[in-house]
Amino acid sequence: MGHLKDRSHRHRWGTAVLAAGLAGGVACQGAAAAQPMVGLPDFTPIIQHYGAAVVNISSTSTKTVHGGAPENPLPPNSPFYPFFQRFFSGPNAAPPQKEKVESLGSGFIISHSGYIVTAAHVVRGASHIVVGLSNHHVYKAKLIGLSVRYDTALLKIKGHDLPVVPLGNSDRLQVGQWLLAVGAPFGFYNTVTQGVVSAINRPLSDDEYIPFIQSDVPINPGNSGGPLFNMAGQVVGINDQIYTSNGGYMGLSFSIPINTAMRVVNALEHHRAIQFGWLGVDVQGVSTEMARAMRLKEPVGALIASLAHDSPAAKAGLKPGDVIITYDNKPIYSVGQLPPLVGNTSPGTRVPVGIMRNGHPLTIEVRVGALPKNLRDMGTRNITISRMDMEVGPLTHEALSDMDIHHGVVVLSVEPGPAQDAGIAPGMVIQELNGTPVTSPSQLAHLVASLPAHTPIPVLVRRGKESAYIVVTLP
Repeated sequence: MGHLKDRSHRHRWGTAVLAAGLAGGVACQGAAAAQPMVGLPDFTPIIQHYGAAVVNISSTSTKTVHGGAPENPLPPNSPFYPFFQRFFSGPNAAPPQKEKVESLGSGFIISHSGYIVTAAHVVRGASHIVVGLSNHHVYKAKLIGLSVRYDTALLKIKGHDLPVVPLGNSDRLQVGQWLLAVGAPFGFYNTVTQGVVSAINRPLSDDEYIPFIQSDVPINPGNSGGPLFNMAGQVVGINDQIYTSNGGYMGLSFSIPINTAMRVVNALEHHRAIQFGWLGVDVQGVSTEMARAMRLKEPVGALIASLAHDSPAAKAGLKPGDVIITYDNKPIYSVGQLPPLVGNTSPGTRVPVGIMRNGHPLTIEVRVGALPKNLRDMGTRNITISRMDMEVGPLTHEALSDMDIHHGVVVLSVEPGPAQDAGIAPGMVIQELNGTPVTSPSQLAHLVASLPAHTPIPVLVRRGKESAYIVVTLP
């Protein structure tokens, strides 16, 4: 018993010494530790001051739903496929029906009289738009106008003395700065999420004229059109889209810079045409092999492949083979950085363009032109839709007439993936996706981005003079 007491005593004594040593060590570390460079942000004041100016937007549109028909059990290359196909189409299929579709989004009030900014895809094609405020007041909204290219829309509600948000300068954003998003993800109104700027001037293949703000702010369906605040409580962006493989947030969010969006808003508010800058060049990326061939030190810049006849670039003296490495004194590291800079330049502006020609640097001043009307449609360029692993392009009026159809996009190439698994092949024309008519490559890309994962989606395709439905399941 005495031995046990002795051990217990020694144990307590040892513990006391150890505790004292640890306390001393912690104290020493605390005394020697540097003060934190940044503190954790508190977004409460932003919500208290400007949360009431964030609105919920619900829109109603109509789409055509085609009735299903039994599926032909034979493969298309079977010699008996055409014979049996007549039993699985035509009169056996249910007639098309009109169906109302409701969607949710967000927006923010920019004037006390009721002007509201949101993303164009939230209200595009809507026949009825309703705006709800945080005080539970509901208004019917009028669509003043929208830009598909900038995915920005301007709405108007009848109100007075409405709360508004202050607008910031998105050009001053820096990587690492804190951001706050407010919106209605999945219909959960007035939801607040936070993160930091991950990158600026981020080009995306589906929206070449928008220099996106990339962040890790959690954004989900319903956040579209909502404001992105900086730490001063100023709106610096419109929450627009996410990069996802499952339909939900995966850490990559993209917002339209407010400076870019306000070009559209100001034009719509004053009923002016939205003009885009234009050089008239077709450019491509510079690979490592191409850089060596062009005698470049690094594989950077935008290589001019061709120039439009009598274009601003051609008039200024640019040539095929020139590599654009700066535009208006801004470096061009990749080909995707050039279109947003050019598009956001006011026509008539003289801009210095730095190039490499035959291995030698040269600066040429170009007077930027206005994008011709026949090129303004987003459907005038090819687009790679990564979620379907395929590339699509626009159809000419002659091709539409030859196939006796009014809309659609042509499939240019297909890689192993969802489209190929469904039987989509180069040369086919995609006319409808999930009951929505396909009018351009860009519109198809937006439709694909909005569809749920692991869900069978009907696709109307046409080959030659025949149309048929197939089913695609997106990842």
